[in-house]
Amino acid sequence: MNKKSTGMKIGILTAGGDCPGINAAIRGVGKTAIVKYGMKLIGISDGFTGLITKEYTELTEKDLSGILTLGGTILGTSREKPFKGSGKNSKEIKKPALIKEHYEQMGLDCIVCIGGNGTLKTANLLSREGLNVVGIPKTIDNDVWGTDITFGFDSAVNIAVEAIDRLHSTANSHKRIMIIEVMGHNAGWIALYSGIAGGGDVILIPEIPYKEEKIAEYLLQRVEDNKPYSIVVVAEGVKNPGKEKSVAQYLSGRITEMTGLETRETVLGYIQRGGTPSPMDRVLATEYGTAAADMIAERNFGKMVALKNNEIISVPLEDVAGKLKLVEPDNPLVLQTKNMGTSFGE
Repeated sequence: MNKKSTGMKIGILTAGGDCPGINAAIRGVGKTAIVKYGMKLIGISDGFTGLITKEYTELTEKDLSGILTLGGTILGTSREKPFKGSGKNSKEIKKPALIKEHYEQMGLDCIVCIGGNGTLKTANLLSREGLNVVGIPKTIDNDVWGTDITFGFDSAVNIAVEAIDRLHSTANSHKRIMIIEVMGHNAGWIALYSGIAGGGDVILIPEIPYKEEKIAEYLLQRVEDNKPYSIVVVAEGVKNPGKEKSVAQYLSGRITEMTGLETRETVLGYIQRGGTPSPMDRVLATEYGTAAADMIAERNFGKMVALKNNEIISVPLEDVAGKLKLVEPDNPLVLQTKNMGTSFGE
């Protein structure tokens, strides 16, 4: 046990959207902090809201037992952005100042912030305010800059692929075009990976603009080539002129109009974010959590845990904040998939 770390009091919070693996990360941080370093772990309720309202509870090693496989987050979460609009109105409570005050009152030596892009941006701003902060990247979208992968992504891809596998049966039986819409507002990682793993014939991602006529031509050509059904995998964030419709609904109507082929759509939605994390996400979240505890013991603050070239490292929060990791059009996976005849709607 590191004697210098004994008695350190660390807060931990989860913010933004839930995703599989958060509890595994909490467990990784907590068990390492308590068992290896003799630290105290303070669970902060509902993201940054709990720092503003000072709602928290001490978590013992026993509290962390049995949570590895649970979806969601035992701490609760919120999308509170304490720096948004703070201080513009003289009557408004300055939330960052309140967080700093409560941080000191709670006697915290560090806060571990588990979250995606918005959470890590706030974590960086709190670090600038003088708080000791360590970030852990989580999001099913896999779009956090500075790390090769975020936990939650593998679970989401598994769920999407299972759905695509099931749609193959229906598409083949009825000789239909089946469109499946997966999550990904800005980044197409889920669509790309699930599209490849699920044998999608068309994969549409936000980073590569598509043309409706190119999709129609491609699908008609497949019919001429005696391939009577097709699977279209689309990220929710691709161009959608349909406005009030989901992009899958819009494309379903347009493909039917342009080709005369019977087309149906499925929108997976929040199913991708819930439930038990995959074994891979449990391992990754645990690695991130234990690494975060080590960083705290080393006083390596203002950093985010990351995976680079199969190695756990730390990267400055200021380098991560405000950036997105997107699918580059020349990504080797994109090029390889195109070489096998898959269309990206270009």
